[in-house]
Amino acid sequence: MVARLVIAAPSSGAGKTTVATGLMAAFAGRGLSVSPHKVGPDYIDPGYHALATGRPGRNLDAYMCGTGLIAPLFEHGARGCDLAVVEGVMGLYDGAADQGELASTAQVAKVLKAPVVLVVDASSQSRSVAALVHGFASWDPEVRIGGVILNKVASDRHEHLLRDALGGSGVPVLGVLRRAPSVATPSRHLGLVPVAERQAAAVAAVAAQGEQVLSGCDLDALLALAHSAPPLPGEAWDPVGAVRLHAGGSVVPTRSALRNDCPQPRVAVAGGAAFTFSYAEHAELLTAAGAEVVTFDPLRDEELPAGTSGLVIGGGFPEVYGDELSANEPLRRAVAELAGSGAPIAAECAGLLYLARSLDGRPMCGVLDADARMSERLTLGYRDAVAVSDSSLAAAGARMRGHEFHRTVIEPGAGTEAAWGLRQPERRLEGFVQEGVHASYVHTHWAGAPEAAVRFVEHCANGPAA
Repeated sequence: MVARLVIAAPSSGAGKTTVATGLMAAFAGRGLSVSPHKVGPDYIDPGYHALATGRPGRNLDAYMCGTGLIAPLFEHGARGCDLAVVEGVMGLYDGAADQGELASTAQVAKVLKAPVVLVVDASSQSRSVAALVHGFASWDPEVRIGGVILNKVASDRHEHLLRDALGGSGVPVLGVLRRAPSVATPSRHLGLVPVAERQAAAVAAVAAQGEQVLSGCDLDALLALAHSAPPLPGEAWDPVGAVRLHAGGSVVPTRSALRNDCPQPRVAVAGGAAFTFSYAEHAELLTAAGAEVVTFDPLRDEELPAGTSGLVIGGGFPEVYGDELSANEPLRRAVAELAGSGAPIAAECAGLLYLARSLDGRPMCGVLDADARMSERLTLGYRDAVAVSDSSLAAAGARMRGHEFHRTVIEPGAGTEAAWGLRQPERRLEGFVQEGVHASYVHTHWAGAPEAAVRFVEHCANGPAA
């Protein structure tokens, strides 16, 4: 059993990431092995969690992976740890639109049987904090709010008023944090600036967050609360077991089932500051399916890894690094040649833009007959998708769930053969399938569809190598 806490808030902007990351850093500083988790599809916060703990930040997304996988994925990530800290998403009870509690922090807390610590932005209230906490604590009796951390407290007098108001609430105050510029993390058009783009500053900010929590929170009481969580039933998720079973239960081939004379396919995965969005389970599934996974940086590397037989380009911020990506003409040419050979390429969001002909007028790889540009409009939300065309990721008719999050547009929005038919919030065709390329704005979580990783590796094993 792993001791665990869920860090939630009444709304976005209360300081969940600062408090959760600070708790991770403070407990890790005490010598505990801390497992970091994030509710929902967010890629950026887990980067700060990983910096605080030295372990991969992992997402728990009930919409994309299914409610039944939340506890197994949690146990997989937390195996061998002393403590797990789960940062929530949005407000405690906010989830997928029009889906009730699905994908909310409250749902994940209930599935994990974990106590919740409510982070309250107290900057503009005093006695009203008691009504706020009472409302959240009583809304769903299955959600156990075990304590509150008061954030952005202005003064000793302000703290006294808040503590006095909460004295009879039955919810203990487990921490009081003052405003502190040193713990702030800069944001831009899609949220926090990723760790990979500000390494030294990020290290300093995470250290400051840990120090703030250490001085302002009762770590002993928080740890005791975490240990009050009961054991979880069931087994941990296992990538090897996942790739051996389709959703329908049939056995699928893995590396052990490949012919002895079939070389191990090498899958190159884009990384570096421009492509920071990736779920840890993707590489684990690719490896379990028989691939050798090699990371490369499109900002620095002028060649794909030798022997590349498949390419995965996830999300990130190519719009921020457009000049550098465009200037790396040798790599752009190598990617185009790999695509021209028919090798499997899976590209999501940033990867889609990189494969386009241009991004804000700057030449990209030219694999897709499409042009991308920045937009004022934010596209955000979960997607229910059906594969329109056979591809290296999915057979036509296969259904997957994903998430869109971008401030760019690509024209046209879909190729002659589209990647997905989206069912919500409006019906439309989206993305591109051509030869081995599957490119789309939709981020997917392969733990919820391990057959995608298996299918991709099989295509890599059967296709040409660079």
